[in-house]
Amino acid sequence: MPRRTTLLVASLVGALTLVSVAFASKPLPKPKHGKGQGPTHHHAYAWHDVTTGSTAHFRGLAAISANTAWVSGYSVTGGVVLRTLDRGATWQNVGPAGQPSTLQFRDIEAFGANKAVILSAGTGTDSRIYRTADGGQTWTLVFQNNEPNAFYDCMTFFNRKVGLAVSDPPDGMHFRIIKTTDGGQTWTVTDPAGMPQALPGEFAFAASGQCLTSNHGHTAWLGSGGAQARVFTSRNRGRTWTVSATPMNSGPSAGIFALAFKSQRHGLAVGGDFNLPAASPNNFAKTRNGGASWSLITGAPAEYRSGATWVNGHTAIAVGPSGSDYSKNSGTWTRFDNGSLDTVDCARPTACWASGANGRVAYLTR
Repeated sequence: MPRRTTLLVASLVGALTLVSVAFASKPLPKPKHGKGQGPTHHHAYAWHDVTTGSTAHFRGLAAISANTAWVSGYSVTGGVVLRTLDRGATWQNVGPAGQPSTLQFRDIEAFGANKAVILSAGTGTDSRIYRTADGGQTWTLVFQNNEPNAFYDCMTFFNRKVGLAVSDPPDGMHFRIIKTTDGGQTWTVTDPAGMPQALPGEFAFAASGQCLTSNHGHTAWLGSGGAQARVFTSRNRGRTWTVSATPMNSGPSAGIFALAFKSQRHGLAVGGDFNLPAASPNNFAKTRNGGASWSLITGAPAEYRSGATWVNGHTAIAVGPSGSDYSKNSGTWTRFDNGSLDTVDCARPTACWASGANGRVAYLTR
């Protein structure tokens, strides 16, 4: 499926699926859930919804601390970026001024309250990257795609300086990687000879900003879908890559949507079919050897999940349109929220945030 069609279908399906979500009011001393979002049973974890004052679809998220977080996404009028410094009590609209109405900021990487990099996913020149160093007061356009067949999906940073962003194969043969070594100020295309050949109809998903991830060392992982759900691994910050197949389901709207690693060896892949959010079996997989091989997680929910993260060294969380689940052993998963979310990120175990459609943002409580 062409990426233009995939993006349109994703947006339409997301809107139809998520329109019924309701939200809680400003943070209260005890966790409060929006209508229909409460846990099916009493568990240790819960999402505490905050009021953003927005109806945007927030697919990008950067958790900085328990008080500070950035979210990015889009509305009918264009890309949206919000920032909070007080645990979600108030939010500032800090997106770039004068942007085209077609932009969708589907990924954000932030390095504190002031520095952030946002990626707009889309075809042609809609794929672009902006950077701010003053909390969003001003933004600089630091990369703009000029390749008609490129479609940038997501990005990751190893540290404050070195980062990668990925596009679906513009030539139909290799995923394109661009790299920065100066905190996002400049970007260059890496040598495609270091990337294994893509399968016909293979692409990544711009659903949560988590199709490309790193462990803040030298290793990066890229998840794909379409023709086959595979994981590409680089041990040298994007210079060369290897690829491994996974047993996860794949198809025109199915594959790997998010990757999360807690170490160089132990990682989690989640996904499914965004057109069948409540019926997506074989959608969780794990690796114990750094991505060289993958096995299905049989105790996972058979529902589409677009975002995942590790809370700590043993607990993982996955989110999607039909709910949120946690696991303390990567095998058995427990539902703790029924509301819709697209992505999740933890700065530390006590500073986890999630975001999604209709302006929903929440932080994790216990």
